[in-house]
Amino acid sequence: MASVNLLDGAGTPQRFALSGTRAWAPPAKPSFNRIAYSAAHVVADARSAHDPWLHAAIDWDATLAYRGYLFSLGLGVAEAMDTAQRGMGLDWATSLELIKRSVAVAKDYPGAVLACGAGTDHVTHYDGLSVKQVIAAYEEQVGAIEAAGGRLILMASRALAAVARSADDYEHVYDTILRQVRQPVILHWLGDMFDPALAGYWGARDLDAAMDVCLRVIERNADKIDGIKISLLDKDREIAMRRRLPANVRMYTGDDFNYAELIEGDTAGYSHALLGIFDAIAPAASSALSALAQGDVAAFRSILAPTVPLSRHIFAAPTRFYKTGIVFLAWLNAHQDHFAMVGGQQSTRSATHLCELFRLADAAGLFDDPEAAAAKMRHLMTVYGVSQ
Repeated sequence: MASVNLLDGAGTPQRFALSGTRAWAPPAKPSFNRIAYSAAHVVADARSAHDPWLHAAIDWDATLAYRGYLFSLGLGVAEAMDTAQRGMGLDWATSLELIKRSVAVAKDYPGAVLACGAGTDHVTHYDGLSVKQVIAAYEEQVGAIEAAGGRLILMASRALAAVARSADDYEHVYDTILRQVRQPVILHWLGDMFDPALAGYWGARDLDAAMDVCLRVIERNADKIDGIKISLLDKDREIAMRRRLPANVRMYTGDDFNYAELIEGDTAGYSHALLGIFDAIAPAASSALSALAQGDVAAFRSILAPTVPLSRHIFAAPTRFYKTGIVFLAWLNAHQDHFAMVGGQQSTRSATHLCELFRLADAAGLFDDPEAAAAKMRHLMTVYGVSQ
């Protein structure tokens, strides 16, 4: 079996032999009893002359091919979300182009599920900004996505977090937008561990108080809401909120630490999924969800359990740098031919972090071709001065 010199936690090279084991296989015809979205990443154009800190150059062919790959595994795509570096290198104009192209790709996959992020990120200066202008910003993106034929994920707004003075402002903004949408939307409550600018969202630093505000919005607008994705990395709060939702409103877990048990659920219910980690573990997720739909809970657990330590490592603080690990695994599995990222974010994680990620991915059986993955890792390690 292949081996590679990797760094340990102290930065000392150690020989690592891959196990190469995979006791499962993605189903030929996936069928789930949970709705499962993968928040898909974008592939940068590594050959572009654009400076990556200033312009988002996209490899459209590789980016859209990855969406087709996710659809083929039975996973839905949550488009132009944080995993795609939305607001962290990917601007609104490029996001809208991505949405339009993904809507077209989805048509080639019967039954494909696609939802697209609508926010206010084209507004970047908050001095003098009013709540009315935040509403107008949301309306602009909502209208553009609906015109492109996309369903909506109503994303959390940095602009709203900056200008809102109370919970009333949040309720007014969401009530106004939800009255206008054509189809039920997914709300997205993103915690400040993912984006520090969203601290105090819903008008309260206390998460229980914030949840009460969010639930008031949902209860008033339940007919316009398909579900809510919460990304707080707090399974107990997710379960508590899930039990308080109106009967027709779904909980979509965004908890990349505890997704396996939240999707499995308990006697009182379960969460659907809208997860960044599903981008990285897509074949395992498809296999596990298929097993769950067939009533094989033991197989569901055995497939997903080894992915959880990997996910917790990828999403470790500073959590906003998790996208580096997502793209790293896509490169190792030959879904793209380089490890360059929009905004140059391949540099946000250390060599030791990437080495541990490699070990954990091997333990979870996530390398489609372990020999090829090891060869790429050997090349990368030489860049960091680790001889092979």
